[in-house]
Amino acid sequence: MNIMEELKYDANGLIPAVVQEHGTGRVLMVAWMNKESLAQTLKLGEMVYWSRSRKELWHKGATSGHTQKVIDLAFDCDKDCLLAQVEQKGAACHDGYKSCFYRSIINGEVKVTEDRLVDPEKVYGKK
Repeated sequence: MNIMEELKYDANGLIPAVVQEHGTGRVLMVAWMNKESLAQTLKLGEMVYWSRSRKELWHKGATSGHTQKVIDLAFDCDKDCLLAQVEQKGAACHDGYKSCFYRSIINGEVKVTEDRLVDPEKVYGKK
C-alpha cells in the first residue's frame, strides 16, 4: 500500500492534519499538509506542514525551536484527514500558547483559558 498516493487531497493538493499532544490527547493545532510535507515529516520524524499563507513548506519549530516530534501519524477511514500525535516542545501556537485553542466561549464571552508560555515578539520578532 502506497498511502501517500491513496490519501485524498483537496483540489489544492492539501489534506488537513489534526495535531494532538501525545499522552494527554489535547488538540494543539490544525494545519495542512501536502505530499511533500508528509514525505518530509516521515523522513525527519518531526512535523512539516504546507503554509497556505506563505505557499511553502513549514518545518514546525525551525525558527522558534518549538518542534513537534512525531509519535504516531494516523489517517481516518475516508483517508481525507490526518491525526498526528506529537511530543510538543514549547508552544504550539504562534501566539505563544501551548495550544492554538487557548480561547473558549463561556456564557457568550470569549475567555483566554491558559497562560501564555512565550512572548511571540521575542520568538518571531515584530510583525
